[in-house]
Amino acid sequence: MPHSPGTGRSCSPKDPSMPDSREAAQDSQQDTSLRTTQENLGSRFLSRLPPGGPRCVRKLSVNLCYLQGVRPNVRSSSLTDGHTLSKESPGHVLALSSPEKAKDAQPNSAEEALWTTRADGRVRLRIEPSCPQQPPYTVHQMFCQTLEKYGDLRALGFKRQGSWEHICYSQYYLLARKAAKGFLKLGLEPAHSVAILGFNSPEWFFSAVGTVFAGGIVTGIYTTSTPEACQYIAYDCRANVIVVDTQKQLEKILKIWKNLPHLKAVVTYGEPPPERMASVHTMEEFMALGDQVPEADLDTIINAQQPNQCCVLVYTSGTTGSPKGVMLSQDNITWTARYGSQAGDIQPAEVQQEVVVSYLPLSHVAAQIYDLWTGLQWGAQVCFADPDALKGSLVDTLREVQPTSHMGVPRVWEKIMERIQQAAAQSGFIRRKMLLWAMSVTLEQNLTCLGSDLKPFTARLADYLVLAKVRQALGFARCQKSFYGAAPMTADTQHFFLGLNIRLYSGYGLSETSGPHFMSSPRNYRLYSSGKVVPGCRAKLVNQDAEGSGEVCLWGRTVFMGYLNMEDKTREAIDADGWLHTGDIGRLDADGFLYITGRLKELIITAGGENVPPMPIEEAVKTELPIVSCAMLIGDQRKFLSMLLTLKCTLDPDTSDPTDNLTEQAVEFCQRVGSKASTVSDIVGKKDQAVYQAIEEGIQRVNRNAAARPYHIQKWAILQRDFSISGGELGPTMKLKRLTVLEKYKDIIDSFYQEQQK
Repeated sequence: MPHSPGTGRSCSPKDPSMPDSREAAQDSQQDTSLRTTQENLGSRFLSRLPPGGPRCVRKLSVNLCYLQGVRPNVRSSSLTDGHTLSKESPGHVLALSSPEKAKDAQPNSAEEALWTTRADGRVRLRIEPSCPQQPPYTVHQMFCQTLEKYGDLRALGFKRQGSWEHICYSQYYLLARKAAKGFLKLGLEPAHSVAILGFNSPEWFFSAVGTVFAGGIVTGIYTTSTPEACQYIAYDCRANVIVVDTQKQLEKILKIWKNLPHLKAVVTYGEPPPERMASVHTMEEFMALGDQVPEADLDTIINAQQPNQCCVLVYTSGTTGSPKGVMLSQDNITWTARYGSQAGDIQPAEVQQEVVVSYLPLSHVAAQIYDLWTGLQWGAQVCFADPDALKGSLVDTLREVQPTSHMGVPRVWEKIMERIQQAAAQSGFIRRKMLLWAMSVTLEQNLTCLGSDLKPFTARLADYLVLAKVRQALGFARCQKSFYGAAPMTADTQHFFLGLNIRLYSGYGLSETSGPHFMSSPRNYRLYSSGKVVPGCRAKLVNQDAEGSGEVCLWGRTVFMGYLNMEDKTREAIDADGWLHTGDIGRLDADGFLYITGRLKELIITAGGENVPPMPIEEAVKTELPIVSCAMLIGDQRKFLSMLLTLKCTLDPDTSDPTDNLTEQAVEFCQRVGSKASTVSDIVGKKDQAVYQAIEEGIQRVNRNAAARPYHIQKWAILQRDFSISGGELGPTMKLKRLTVLEKYKDIIDSFYQEQQK
């Protein structure tokens, strides 16, 4: 059924072009100061802060006075050993932390536009006066509120020499200030960037926050980026400083430095450079540089900041062209960190301190919002996985940390599923049968009674005897919320985890919406949907077809400022009324749940004029044929549809590249259809008749369920190697790069249609 522009939103819409209101009320702030045992505060680390200033800083100074001359009976953090973080009282820097000051800090927006393409530009914020939500405030103001409430709580956890160490929020704040002063000393200019090229770590976090404090723009670069890709981003964002974690990443920057006119210095953490080089500093040297910058200089910069200025750049993966720099404002960050996470049922630390594992690339908006900014908003404890997390060590970290919430892209959940399936296949007959029985009972219960907490005896017994032990082995014994996003997930994967009593909550958003604009949660869940619109945001569908599907358009405080230096692209994305056109096709059900069905740019228009969304057909093939890893539909401007297939294979533990060996699930498929194949080469190289026949029959079943004949797959081929990041077919977040696939396998694709012409 058609939906009005306001479908699913919780507040009455006003004129989209209206100026910002100064009357939005802030949610009441609790005045509770939580205290736990103060761990890992080294006396050499925070020794020179005199008491004074607002209460959150006075509380911190009390802790310091307690430590002076007393060695705590805990290990101090190695990150803080040997550093004095402040020589003057930073009390006056918190002057904007109160709600009243935050309100006064709002920009005069009467003459400002909703978008800009300048790094130093300002935008009019999309404030709805009828929504009683927070007035705009800056990242520093958000941190000060966190410091007031959660200063003593553990903020960051990391492993050093096999042991976990922790940094509390008070330390985190002072490390960020010290980093900010270090960047200023290195010559960071206003509205220029600090680019970070490294794996998730405390250094990534306090460098990012310090960049914002210093008036710069945080720009993450994927660690898998080539030197050329690094150059494109560093040049476009005008990076004054680049922070890297390894010698390998440093070498990339040294190779391109001559082409980066704005680059003044490089800072290394993790691996020190092999020799001293001009303008290349270790993290220790860099942090010491900050001592030369007066606190008052940093305070002046912080106090001048506005919520409607850019503080984060997220570069798109470039699946449809050159990467675009998505400009996110301080308000984008602080509002989304609060309300986007609330929609996902993330708890403040006074209710329950959330514990999360940080391992997904922080250059991606989902990981950065979830790990860094949401953690900062609610006082979460963020624990960093090892750099080889996605090569197999992630589960070990999960077991040690026992997170309360966890997020993964679909491929991560699929790898966990494959690991369980492999372990089950290698276990004894009785254990395997017990697991299958428990998952079958639980899946049936969860599919038939999704909204009910009342479980029949058999389901409770299955969970107690079997499934609770599986979740414990995975590190999910305490995990209450498991999220996925960034790409679609197959029904098979969702069913598998429902069978383990793990609901996977989906969110929907883009880099251009600061991450989540729709969210699922324990209170808002519908299988296969992306949840409901975040309260305070709006959504509408335009150009709907007969079935109610149309382009998803979004409005709210999540919507980005614009693409850096790309006015034409920004005008394409944001219409005259300020609505963001996502390019995604979706439908909304009667209760406001969103279902994404495809991409406009991926829509196949056949030579006969039929519009074919590829995603539903691709997912149907993967569901019908569990041996298939990736399926890509082809047929734009062609007479019929064809498809490229890859098979499920194991990954190299060192490189994460696909190997020739089939997964346990793929081998089982082969055995069921009468094949003895155990490698991709066995099937493709020898044209295994049993497997090829089984795949043909599966595709014919998909065709029989198609809406019409133009939706039938007439030809297909199995590729020798699964799609991968290294192969170029997948982007950093595992999204399929369709244009790359079309070019790379052009000869195979052309052969489908050349044979037809003959």
